[in-house]
Amino acid sequence: MADTQLAQRTRTAQFEGQIRPRFSWFTDRWIAISFLTPTMLLLLFISIFPLVWSLYLSFTDWSVIKDANTAPQWIGTANYLELLTDNRTWQRFVVTGQFVVPAVVIELLLGFGIALLLNRKFTGRGAIMTLLLIPMMLSPIVVALFWRFMMQGDGVLNYYVVNLFGLEPILWLSDRYVAPWSLVIVDVWMWTPFMMLISLAGLSAVPNYLYEAAAVDRAGTWFRFRHITLPMVMPLLLIAIIFRTMDAYKLFDQAVVLTGGGPGRFTQTASMYLYDVAFGQFNTGEGSALGYIMLIVITALANLLIRALNATKST
Repeated sequence: MADTQLAQRTRTAQFEGQIRPRFSWFTDRWIAISFLTPTMLLLLFISIFPLVWSLYLSFTDWSVIKDANTAPQWIGTANYLELLTDNRTWQRFVVTGQFVVPAVVIELLLGFGIALLLNRKFTGRGAIMTLLLIPMMLSPIVVALFWRFMMQGDGVLNYYVVNLFGLEPILWLSDRYVAPWSLVIVDVWMWTPFMMLISLAGLSAVPNYLYEAAAVDRAGTWFRFRHITLPMVMPLLLIAIIFRTMDAYKLFDQAVVLTGGGPGRFTQTASMYLYDVAFGQFNTGEGSALGYIMLIVITALANLLIRALNATKST
Protein backbone atom coordinates (compact mmCIF):
# COMPACT_ATOMS: atom_id res chain seq x y z
CA MET A 1 0.00 0.00 0.00
CA ALA A 2 2.78 2.39 0.89
CA ASP A 3 4.62 1.53 -2.32
CA THR A 4 1.49 2.31 -4.34
CA GLN A 5 1.04 5.74 -2.70
CA LEU A 6 4.71 6.53 -3.19
CA ALA A 7 4.51 5.62 -6.87
CA GLN A 8 1.39 7.76 -7.30
CA ARG A 9 3.06 10.76 -5.65
CA THR A 10 6.08 10.32 -7.87
CA ARG A 11 3.94 10.31 -11.01
CA THR A 12 2.04 13.40 -9.77
CA ALA A 13 5.28 15.26 -9.09
CA GLN A 14 6.62 14.33 -12.52
CA PHE A 15 3.36 15.54 -14.14
CA GLU A 16 3.41 18.87 -12.24
CA GLY A 17 7.05 19.32 -13.17
CA GLN A 18 6.13 19.00 -16.82
CA ILE A 19 3.16 21.42 -16.60
CA ARG A 20 4.45 24.21 -14.37
CA PRO A 21 7.32 25.44 -16.56
CA ARG A 22 4.94 25.97 -19.47
CA PHE A 23 2.27 27.99 -17.56
CA SER A 24 4.23 29.50 -14.68
CA TRP A 25 3.91 32.97 -16.24
CA PHE A 26 0.10 32.77 -16.20
CA THR A 27 -0.36 34.32 -12.72
CA ASP A 28 -3.01 36.55 -11.19
CA ARG A 29 -0.67 39.51 -11.46
CA TRP A 30 -0.18 38.90 -15.17
CA ILE A 31 -3.96 38.70 -15.70
CA ALA A 32 -4.49 41.96 -13.80
CA ILE A 33 -1.78 43.75 -15.80
CA SER A 34 -3.11 42.45 -19.12
CA PHE A 35 -6.60 43.76 -18.35
CA LEU A 36 -5.56 47.11 -16.83
CA THR A 37 -2.85 48.13 -19.31
CA PRO A 38 -5.13 48.82 -22.32
CA THR A 39 -7.51 50.80 -20.12
CA MET A 40 -4.71 52.87 -18.59
CA LEU A 41 -3.20 53.58 -21.99
CA LEU A 42 -6.57 54.70 -23.33
CA LEU A 43 -7.17 56.98 -20.34
CA LEU A 44 -3.70 58.49 -20.66
CA PHE A 45 -4.27 59.13 -24.35
CA ILE A 46 -7.67 60.73 -23.75
CA SER A 47 -6.63 62.91 -20.80
CA ILE A 48 -2.89 63.53 -20.98
CA PHE A 49 -2.39 63.95 -24.73
CA PRO A 50 -4.86 66.86 -25.12
CA LEU A 51 -3.21 68.65 -22.19
CA VAL A 52 0.28 68.27 -23.63
CA TRP A 53 -0.84 69.16 -27.15
CA SER A 54 -2.78 72.26 -26.05
CA LEU A 55 0.19 73.35 -23.92
CA TYR A 56 2.39 73.16 -26.99
CA LEU A 57 -0.18 75.05 -29.09
CA SER A 58 -0.33 77.83 -26.48
CA PHE A 59 3.24 78.76 -27.47
CA THR A 60 2.47 78.80 -31.21
CA ASP A 61 0.66 80.93 -33.76
CA TRP A 62 -1.78 78.44 -35.26
CA SER A 63 -5.41 78.21 -36.31
CA VAL A 64 -7.28 74.95 -36.65
CA ILE A 65 -9.12 76.38 -39.68
CA LYS A 66 -6.62 78.65 -41.45
CA ASP A 67 -3.46 76.66 -40.78
CA ALA A 68 -4.87 73.12 -40.75
CA ASN A 69 -2.40 71.93 -43.38
CA THR A 70 0.66 73.69 -41.97
CA ALA A 71 2.75 73.08 -38.87
CA PRO A 72 2.23 75.38 -35.86
CA GLN A 73 4.64 78.32 -35.82
CA TRP A 74 6.53 78.65 -32.52
CA ILE A 75 6.25 82.17 -31.04
CA GLY A 76 7.19 81.52 -27.41
CA THR A 77 5.25 83.40 -24.75
CA ALA A 78 3.76 85.95 -27.15
CA ASN A 79 0.22 84.62 -26.68
CA TYR A 80 0.49 84.84 -22.90
CA LEU A 81 1.93 88.35 -22.99
CA GLU A 82 -0.77 89.53 -25.37
CA LEU A 83 -3.54 88.12 -23.19
CA LEU A 84 -2.08 89.37 -19.91
CA THR A 85 -1.66 92.90 -21.29
CA ASP A 86 -5.13 92.97 -22.86
CA ASN A 87 -7.78 94.70 -20.75
CA ARG A 88 -10.48 92.47 -22.24
CA THR A 89 -8.94 89.43 -20.57
CA TRP A 90 -8.99 91.02 -17.13
CA GLN A 91 -12.51 92.32 -17.68
CA ARG A 92 -13.72 88.78 -18.33
CA PHE A 93 -12.06 87.57 -15.13
CA VAL A 94 -13.70 90.43 -13.24
CA VAL A 95 -17.09 89.44 -14.67
CA THR A 96 -16.42 85.85 -13.63
CA GLY A 97 -15.47 86.92 -10.11
CA GLN A 98 -18.54 89.13 -9.83
CA PHE A 99 -20.61 86.05 -10.56
CA VAL A 100 -18.69 83.44 -8.55
CA VAL A 101 -18.41 85.31 -5.24
CA PRO A 102 -22.09 86.22 -4.67
CA ALA A 103 -23.33 82.92 -6.11
CA VAL A 104 -21.16 80.76 -3.83
CA VAL A 105 -21.78 82.91 -0.75
CA ILE A 106 -25.57 82.90 -1.20
CA GLU A 107 -25.59 79.17 -1.91
CA LEU A 108 -23.55 78.55 1.23
CA LEU A 109 -25.81 80.61 3.48
CA LEU A 110 -29.05 79.24 2.06
CA GLY A 111 -27.80 75.66 1.92
CA PHE A 112 -26.49 75.73 5.48
CA GLY A 113 -29.65 77.40 6.75
CA ILE A 114 -31.90 74.82 5.09
CA ALA A 115 -29.69 72.03 6.43
CA LEU A 116 -30.14 73.38 9.96
CA LEU A 117 -33.92 73.23 9.50
CA LEU A 118 -33.79 69.68 8.11
CA ASN A 119 -31.39 68.37 10.74
CA ARG A 120 -34.21 66.93 12.83
CA LYS A 121 -36.81 64.22 12.49
CA PHE A 122 -40.30 65.25 11.38
CA THR A 123 -43.03 63.94 9.13
CA GLY A 124 -42.34 64.41 5.42
CA ARG A 125 -38.63 65.11 5.86
CA GLY A 126 -37.63 62.63 3.14
CA ALA A 127 -40.16 64.02 0.64
CA ILE A 128 -39.02 67.60 1.27
CA MET A 129 -35.36 66.65 0.80
CA THR A 130 -36.19 64.86 -2.46
CA LEU A 131 -38.02 67.90 -3.81
CA LEU A 132 -35.17 70.20 -2.80
CA LEU A 133 -32.63 68.03 -4.62
CA ILE A 134 -34.50 68.09 -7.95
CA PRO A 135 -32.87 71.30 -9.32
CA MET A 136 -29.40 69.81 -8.88
CA MET A 137 -30.39 66.74 -10.91
CA LEU A 138 -31.53 68.69 -13.97
CA SER A 139 -29.40 69.51 -16.99
CA PRO A 140 -27.90 73.05 -16.90
CA ILE A 141 -29.22 73.73 -20.41
CA VAL A 142 -32.75 72.71 -19.39
CA VAL A 143 -32.52 74.91 -16.28
CA ALA A 144 -31.27 77.86 -18.33
CA LEU A 145 -34.08 77.51 -20.89
CA PHE A 146 -36.61 77.18 -18.09
CA TRP A 147 -35.46 80.41 -16.45
CA ARG A 148 -35.07 82.19 -19.78
CA PHE A 149 -38.77 81.73 -20.50
CA MET A 150 -39.64 83.02 -17.02
CA MET A 151 -37.32 86.04 -17.29
CA GLN A 152 -38.59 87.31 -20.63
CA GLY A 153 -40.38 90.62 -20.82
CA ASP A 154 -43.78 88.96 -20.62
CA GLY A 155 -42.61 86.03 -18.51
CA VAL A 156 -43.85 84.77 -15.17
CA LEU A 157 -41.47 86.84 -13.07
CA ASN A 158 -42.54 90.14 -14.61
CA TYR A 159 -46.19 89.12 -14.24
CA TYR A 160 -45.75 89.01 -10.47
CA VAL A 161 -43.55 92.10 -10.47
CA VAL A 162 -46.24 94.13 -12.23
CA ASN A 163 -49.42 92.66 -10.77
CA LEU A 164 -48.32 91.79 -7.26
CA PHE A 165 -45.86 94.59 -6.46
CA GLY A 166 -47.12 97.23 -8.91
CA LEU A 167 -43.65 97.88 -10.35
CA GLU A 168 -42.38 98.32 -13.87
CA PRO A 169 -41.28 95.18 -15.74
CA ILE A 170 -37.66 94.27 -15.04
CA LEU A 171 -35.31 93.61 -17.94
CA TRP A 172 -33.85 90.49 -16.41
CA LEU A 173 -31.69 89.50 -19.37
CA SER A 174 -31.02 92.78 -21.20
CA ASP A 175 -30.20 95.27 -18.44
CA ARG A 176 -26.47 95.59 -17.80
CA TYR A 177 -26.97 95.79 -14.04
CA VAL A 178 -29.68 93.14 -13.68
CA ALA A 179 -28.41 90.49 -16.14
CA PRO A 180 -25.39 89.45 -14.00
CA TRP A 181 -27.68 88.96 -11.03
CA SER A 182 -30.01 86.88 -13.19
CA LEU A 183 -27.13 84.46 -13.71
CA VAL A 184 -26.58 84.41 -9.95
CA ILE A 185 -30.27 83.70 -9.29
CA VAL A 186 -30.31 80.75 -11.68
CA ASP A 187 -27.09 79.30 -10.27
CA VAL A 188 -28.33 79.71 -6.69
CA TRP A 189 -31.60 77.96 -7.52
CA MET A 190 -29.77 75.05 -9.10
CA TRP A 191 -26.82 74.48 -6.75
CA THR A 192 -28.10 75.46 -3.29
CA PRO A 193 -29.23 71.82 -2.83
CA PHE A 194 -25.60 70.76 -3.22
CA MET A 195 -24.54 73.00 -0.35
CA MET A 196 -27.52 71.81 1.66
CA LEU A 197 -26.57 68.17 1.13
CA ILE A 198 -22.94 68.65 2.21
CA SER A 199 -24.00 70.75 5.20
CA LEU A 200 -26.58 68.19 6.27
CA ALA A 201 -23.96 65.43 6.11
CA GLY A 202 -21.71 67.47 8.39
CA LEU A 203 -24.50 68.31 10.84
CA SER A 204 -25.61 64.69 11.12
CA ALA A 205 -22.02 63.69 12.00
CA VAL A 206 -21.81 66.00 15.03
CA PRO A 207 -21.89 63.81 18.20
CA ASN A 208 -24.98 64.34 20.34
CA TYR A 209 -23.02 64.09 23.59
CA LEU A 210 -21.46 67.48 22.86
CA TYR A 211 -24.88 69.12 22.83
CA GLU A 212 -25.88 67.16 25.92
CA ALA A 213 -22.79 68.38 27.77
CA ALA A 214 -23.51 71.94 26.66
CA ALA A 215 -27.12 71.60 27.86
CA VAL A 216 -25.89 70.43 31.27
CA ASP A 217 -23.72 73.55 31.47
CA ARG A 218 -26.77 75.64 30.43
CA ALA A 219 -25.09 76.89 27.27
CA GLY A 220 -27.26 79.03 25.02
CA THR A 221 -28.24 78.34 21.42
CA TRP A 222 -25.72 80.78 19.99
CA PHE A 223 -22.91 79.34 22.15
CA ARG A 224 -23.66 75.81 20.95
CA PHE A 225 -23.76 76.95 17.35
CA ARG A 226 -20.59 79.01 17.63
CA HIS A 227 -18.44 76.55 19.58
CA ILE A 228 -19.85 73.13 18.61
CA THR A 229 -21.81 73.13 15.36
CA LEU A 230 -19.76 75.54 13.27
CA PRO A 231 -16.27 74.16 14.10
CA MET A 232 -17.42 70.58 13.50
CA VAL A 233 -19.07 71.37 10.14
CA MET A 234 -16.51 73.88 8.87
CA PRO A 235 -14.19 71.35 7.12
CA LEU A 236 -17.09 69.99 5.06
CA LEU A 237 -18.29 73.51 4.31
CA LEU A 238 -14.84 74.44 3.00
CA ILE A 239 -14.82 71.33 0.80
CA ALA A 240 -18.23 72.34 -0.59
CA ILE A 241 -16.94 75.87 -1.22
CA ILE A 242 -13.92 74.50 -3.10
CA PHE A 243 -16.06 72.33 -5.36
CA ARG A 244 -18.66 75.03 -6.01
CA THR A 245 -16.03 77.71 -6.66
CA MET A 246 -14.23 75.55 -9.20
CA ASP A 247 -17.50 74.63 -10.90
CA ALA A 248 -18.93 78.17 -10.93
CA TYR A 249 -15.63 79.48 -12.29
CA LYS A 250 -16.26 77.42 -15.45
CA LEU A 251 -19.75 78.89 -16.04
CA PHE A 252 -20.55 78.65 -19.72
CA ASP A 253 -23.75 76.86 -20.74
CA GLN A 254 -26.18 78.79 -18.55
CA ALA A 255 -24.69 82.15 -19.52
CA VAL A 256 -24.81 81.27 -23.24
CA VAL A 257 -28.48 80.28 -23.09
CA LEU A 258 -29.64 83.09 -20.80
CA THR A 259 -27.73 86.16 -21.99
CA GLY A 260 -25.26 85.07 -24.66
CA GLY A 261 -22.68 87.23 -22.89
CA GLY A 262 -24.77 90.37 -23.27
CA PRO A 263 -25.87 93.02 -22.98
CA GLY A 264 -22.61 94.15 -24.52
CA ARG A 265 -20.03 92.02 -22.75
CA PHE A 266 -21.28 92.51 -19.18
CA THR A 267 -22.06 88.81 -18.67
CA GLN A 268 -19.31 87.30 -20.81
CA THR A 269 -17.38 85.06 -18.45
CA ALA A 270 -13.82 83.84 -18.94
CA SER A 271 -15.07 80.53 -20.33
CA MET A 272 -17.24 82.31 -22.88
CA TYR A 273 -14.32 84.52 -23.88
CA LEU A 274 -12.17 81.40 -24.30
CA TYR A 275 -14.82 79.88 -26.56
CA ASP A 276 -15.02 83.09 -28.61
CA VAL A 277 -11.24 83.24 -29.08
CA ALA A 278 -10.78 79.55 -29.88
CA PHE A 279 -13.93 78.81 -31.92
CA GLY A 280 -15.24 82.24 -32.87
CA GLN A 281 -12.01 83.82 -34.03
CA PHE A 282 -10.39 80.39 -34.66
CA ASN A 283 -7.23 81.52 -32.88
CA THR A 284 -6.27 78.13 -31.51
CA GLY A 285 -2.90 79.16 -30.07
CA GLU A 286 -4.24 82.14 -28.14
CA GLY A 287 -7.26 80.15 -27.00
CA SER A 288 -4.99 77.43 -25.60
CA ALA A 289 -2.94 80.05 -23.76
CA LEU A 290 -6.12 81.55 -22.26
CA GLY A 291 -7.18 78.09 -21.13
CA TYR A 292 -3.92 77.62 -19.25
CA ILE A 293 -4.19 81.07 -17.68
CA MET A 294 -7.63 80.06 -16.40
CA LEU A 295 -6.15 76.79 -15.12
CA ILE A 296 -3.42 78.64 -13.21
CA VAL A 297 -5.93 81.05 -11.65
CA ILE A 298 -8.32 78.34 -10.46
CA THR A 299 -5.42 76.19 -9.21
CA ALA A 300 -4.06 79.09 -7.15
CA LEU A 301 -7.53 79.81 -5.77
CA ALA A 302 -8.08 76.15 -4.91
CA ASN A 303 -4.73 76.01 -3.10
CA LEU A 304 -5.72 78.99 -0.95
CA LEU A 305 -8.98 77.30 0.00
CA ILE A 306 -7.19 74.01 0.71
CA ARG A 307 -4.77 75.84 3.01
CA ALA A 308 -7.74 77.30 4.86
CA LEU A 309 -9.18 73.78 5.11
CA ASN A 310 -5.91 72.42 6.55
CA ALA A 311 -5.80 75.30 9.02
CA THR A 312 -9.25 74.42 10.32
CA LYS A 313 -8.25 70.75 10.68
CA SER A 314 -5.10 71.64 12.64
CA THR A 315 -7.05 73.79 15.09
